Amino acid sequence: MLPCSGRCDLHRGLRIEISQHPHSMRKVANIVIGVLEGSRDDDLSPVLHTETVVMRLSCDSPVTYSKQDKELQCTVCDNLQKRLVHSEGDPYLLAVTLKGGNQSQSVRINLSTYASPSCNSTKGQPVCLGIAKSNLYLSCTESDSGSPHLSLEVKELKMIRGEDGLKRFLFLRSVKGGSVNTFESARFPGWFISTATEDDQPVEMCGEADTSRQRVFTLLP
Repeated sequence: MLPCSGRCDLHRGLRIEISQHPHSMRKVANIVIGVLEGSRDDDLSPVLHTETVVMRLSCDSPVTYSKQDKELQCTVCDNLQKRLVHSEGDPYLLAVTLKGGNQSQSVRINLSTYASPSCNSTKGQPVCLGIAKSNLYLSCTESDSGSPHLSLEVKELKMIRGEDGLKRFLFLRSVKGGSVNTFESARFPGWFISTATEDDQPVEMCGEADTSRQRVFTLLP
């Protein structure tokens, strides 16, 4: 049998097509089966009946994300020029307008990249966001109200497996124009790290349709 690559004809009347869904990281296998049957009037010429069956195949389970060597240390600024700051002991970050010599109060973020050979995302680069010189990482969990919630957690992160609950630390970084960054939760697709329009407010998650919050960031050296 010839090896399959996207599409192959196994034998007469049976063809398998495999394609990757561009947004959901799920493979769609379209099995097109042609069945040759005799016509109802006993005509000897066969009639071709085609049936399409769609199967959704999840990425290999469990999905494993491995930490890469590439790591970026930076400060983060939102669209309104507010910087992210952290007060020791607080389980969250604040977005604050810093003036003059106060820029040094910006928290330094370690952006670590991850990769999964078994399941490639088309929505962005998987990353973890940690506070420099600490083991505090941003995580996205479900709040008591049921909405995704952003907080800081103490953790040692190297390898992340889909079934170990650590996917809450992964965000999909999308970069446009070299400087425009968004960070979408890997655990809660459609929810992004965001800041409020008002000053000195916690950094939180927001839905894609929420236009009241800022979810575009610039990374500064």
